[in-house]
Amino acid sequence: MVNGQEKILAPLSGTIKSLEDVPDPTFSQKMMGDGLAIDPTDGKVIAPLDGEIVQIFPTKHAVGILSDEGTEVLIHIGLDTVNLDGEGFEAHVKQGDKVKAGDPLVTFDVEFVRKKAAGVITPVIITNGEQVGFLEKTNEAIAVAGDTVLLTTEKQSESESVKQKKSGASATSEAPYSREANDIVHALGGEENINVATHCVTRLRFALDDEDKVNKESLENMDIVKGSFSANGQFQVVIGQGTVDKVYAAMVDETNIGEASKEDVKAATGKKKNPLQRGIKVLADIFIPILPAIVTAGLLMGINNILVNPVFSEQSIIDMYPQWAGVANMIIIIANTAFTFLPALIGWSAVKRFGGNELLGVVIGLIMVHPDLLNAWSYGDAVKSDDIPTWNLFGLEVEKIGYQGQVLPVLFASWVLAKIEIFMKKRVMDSLQLLIVAPVALLITGFLTFIIIGPITFAIGNWITDGLVAIFDQFALLGGLVYGALYAPMVITGMHHTFLAVDLQLIGSTGSTFLWPILALSNIAQGAAAFAMMLVARGEKLKGLAGTSGLSAWLGITEPAMFGVNLQYKYPFVAAIIGSSIAGAFITMQHVTAASIGIGGVPGFLSIENGMVSFFIGMGIVIVIPFIITFIIAKRKLSQ
Repeated sequence: MVNGQEKILAPLSGTIKSLEDVPDPTFSQKMMGDGLAIDPTDGKVIAPLDGEIVQIFPTKHAVGILSDEGTEVLIHIGLDTVNLDGEGFEAHVKQGDKVKAGDPLVTFDVEFVRKKAAGVITPVIITNGEQVGFLEKTNEAIAVAGDTVLLTTEKQSESESVKQKKSGASATSEAPYSREANDIVHALGGEENINVATHCVTRLRFALDDEDKVNKESLENMDIVKGSFSANGQFQVVIGQGTVDKVYAAMVDETNIGEASKEDVKAATGKKKNPLQRGIKVLADIFIPILPAIVTAGLLMGINNILVNPVFSEQSIIDMYPQWAGVANMIIIIANTAFTFLPALIGWSAVKRFGGNELLGVVIGLIMVHPDLLNAWSYGDAVKSDDIPTWNLFGLEVEKIGYQGQVLPVLFASWVLAKIEIFMKKRVMDSLQLLIVAPVALLITGFLTFIIIGPITFAIGNWITDGLVAIFDQFALLGGLVYGALYAPMVITGMHHTFLAVDLQLIGSTGSTFLWPILALSNIAQGAAAFAMMLVARGEKLKGLAGTSGLSAWLGITEPAMFGVNLQYKYPFVAAIIGSSIAGAFITMQHVTAASIGIGGVPGFLSIENGMVSFFIGMGIVIVIPFIITFIIAKRKLSQ
């Protein structure tokens, strides 16, 4: 403590992220408090200050520390890591232990957590910021455990601190948790609406029969509730560390809701998902891990577009300055690699998702783009010239073609490969698995891919592509209007992940996509509506959340703006849909297309290959219309 200020050191080494970038509303909406997050480079968690361990969850994924000066710090290792039940974690402290800054708290297997959990990014939260007085966050980009000052708090005056502590004690004595537990159950639609309930270090987790029966207004007006949301089929009520377990215990004692494990809740919510929802989740699990490579490739291709296309004048940059031609060519090779070997990326992620060896997934993907095969992009010309190479397998003619840029063939091949591998591992002794399982699984999958899976799924993929192109060619206005209106609601359900595969299929088959530019404009529209709320809002909490989440949406991440602001007030969300549907219709009629998938926000213009001016007009539409509609309505509603 120096001059009333307390320094909270980084408990891990890694890249520092803002809480708004954490894909979990509990943290991104700061329900638990303010702070920062770290994307760790290793699995060593140390004490960020001197204090006492006030909580370490049995699953060892979260640690609560109360400093000697009264600052409460929560270190939550990864996202949804509670579901790992401690696997991959080792705790070096227990509740009640006194620690010094730099003492080891927890070690964990970073790669295991990254593979098995929703993410490894680790929020570091000051949970009693209103008492200690939050001061500032570091501007550093990289954290060094025990060295970087991550956060700084400022001690309040003694009178304020004592007053708040007395207030808290009084509230506790007057309002036992049994009353709060019953109020929460009532707001959730009663005991009959709750199938299973459990809790983690910060929140109660429920599997509900009908989420429409939840009285969210009543729930979030409770002093003990810091926020609520639905994710992955679970309805989650954020309470806070040190309190949530007491509320849960009171709930079990006061109601007929029995204790349950995380697996019970996951099983109950899993049963509620229909085949479409389960299919969408599978696609999300496959494509989200490879998204950074695809987006990076898209951005680099956007830079190449600016160099080789006449964007700012009648001549391109390399026409005016030929010395830049070599740079442009090198950039396009670097950028194109992810798309050229797309089946390898999908194969890695898909086989991993289906339970097989991901390295075999990479191999099956590379087999499908082997240079000895006819390139898929040359297939059309080969058909016209009747010059398609074939294999003769005992009289069976099999086309010797590759699947560059294709999505469906490698998805199905990966599923088959994983299932064969799993089947054989159960039946082949450990000492022979290396010699038998992988070679046999690859050989069988390879033959099935070239003989059956590839030709059938290649045809289906082309039918999907041709159908979408025909619809948007003949009904451009309607197609753009509908997709522009539906994209944001699809984000709520998770269905938008399905269209990532469709975009990749369009790029692989036609060289461009007309859907992705609409996605980018939809994100900008959500951000514009959030910015309007920021200007009108009176409360500092809403103003700050709207501003940061609006900026996040303009950079391609819309969930904080949508779930934190726009959906909460409804009319900003509707205003954004109106703007994106109008802009979607306009750019579709102008035949705007993107050569790649990039950042789905303001930087999205870098990926546009055709109709750059029209895309900028579309950006103007999604900025002005949602902003004006939201501003006018919010001005009237929030001033009442």
